[in-house]
Amino acid sequence: MEVIILFGNSYGNDRGNSNPVNEGEEYDVKIEDTGRDGDGIARVEGFVVFVSGAKVGDEVKIRINSTRRNFAFAEVVE
Repeated sequence: MEVIILFGNSYGNDRGNSNPVNEGEEYDVKIEDTGRDGDGIARVEGFVVFVSGAKVGDEVKIRINSTRRNFAFAEVVE
């Protein structure tokens, strides 16, 4: 039997060590919130993406610039 222990907010998903987003990929998202530095916050399969220059309510196409274990950074492409 395999036991997996998850820390933090997993949104009920077992993603293991893989993120649902990859650098260079594009996604259509809706900006749901604003980060402390003013970036828009979107989610892809529950995974947090900080979007430079986006505002709450914007529906935009983004490109992932970099990823971390629990979040990613992106820019608006459309």
